[in-house]
Amino acid sequence: MPLKLSLKPGEKFVLNGAVVQNGDRRGVLILQNKASVLREKDILQPEAVDTPAKRVYFPVMMMYLDEAGASKAYDEFALRLSEFMGATRNPQVLADCVAASRHVMAREYYKALMTARKLVDYEEGLANVAAGLQDRGHAG
Repeated sequence: MPLKLSLKPGEKFVLNGAVVQNGDRRGVLILQNKASVLREKDILQPEAVDTPAKRVYFPVMMMYLDEAGASKAYDEFALRLSEFMGATRNPQVLADCVAASRHVMAREYYKALMTARKLVDYEEGLANVAAGLQDRGHAG
């Protein structure tokens, strides 16, 4: 089944390891066979890996982008996932961790990546709550 990407002007994405950028108008790209595609918004740069959830996400992203070299990133993923799981008690987040691990073991790296994205979103939600509480404390 083909994959259809609708691209914004200037939007970047990675296609099988190559960084590609759309031109100055909206565009549509249809991929007719299996390929590793990641939009700019889902790409995490190494210098941005600054939280526990991002430390889980990054090696999964690397496995997805370089399936042939996935074993190199696996150990980092396993270590960071176990650390993350040890730091949370939220049952849904733990279930997402288990699901990400299962997807990685099945070499379903894109599914693992989207599950790991949930961990990043959860963590960002916690940070936003903490920032909101801190702001209220200083308003006083």
